[in-house]
Amino acid sequence: MSQHLARYLDAAILKPETTRDEFNAAVKTCTDLKAWSVCVRPCDIELAKALCDGTETKVCVVLGFPHGCQLTASKVDEARRYIELGVDEIDMVANYGRAKSGLWEEVEADIAAVVEVCKAAGVPLKVIFETAQLAPEQTKQLTEICAKVGADFVKTSTGFNGEGAREEDVRLMLETAAGRCKVKPSGGIRDAARAQMFVDMGVHRLGVNWSSCVAICGGSAPASGEGY
Repeated sequence: MSQHLARYLDAAILKPETTRDEFNAAVKTCTDLKAWSVCVRPCDIELAKALCDGTETKVCVVLGFPHGCQLTASKVDEARRYIELGVDEIDMVANYGRAKSGLWEEVEADIAAVVEVCKAAGVPLKVIFETAQLAPEQTKQLTEICAKVGADFVKTSTGFNGEGAREEDVRLMLETAAGRCKVKPSGGIRDAARAQMFVDMGVHRLGVNWSSCVAICGGSAPASGEGY
């Protein structure tokens, strides 16, 4: 049994086709297992808050998801609105197209603007890189920027664009962050062995599809057909 891993899990319920009944059942699974958080679509914040009330599971929301190419002003507005709705944490997608272009000043300004809003409210911000789309030096530079501007976490992937968490990327992020911000592998973590491997590397949170939570925490197979 790997129930201790539950407190590392940000359990994603993000597929756009998810119905209300499916969402309710997914949150119930996560709260029963005492996952650290459910990571939800913006339209589900209020429902998630109600369903998680009185449990040990927090509510996290995605921002600028899944591509990260919104206007910075739009990302700032999203952050403010989500904070007003009572989210506990925010996972924002960086503009990784700008990162691939080497436009680091734009990338830094985009992240810093959202960090400022989150810091003022005491809401942790995780910055998603989409590492499968980046070269190692770009991942390293993006980690440096996040540490510099005060992001709380760096996160590998959305789970919606290419390969998820790769060991070499996670290792590079941990080494570059050097304790200045935390690291969250995300995508492709579907069993306890892989989850534990990343924990042993020194990560601080794990992004998983909600349907993998049972497999990670209790040893059963995840529901078929689920990605992330």
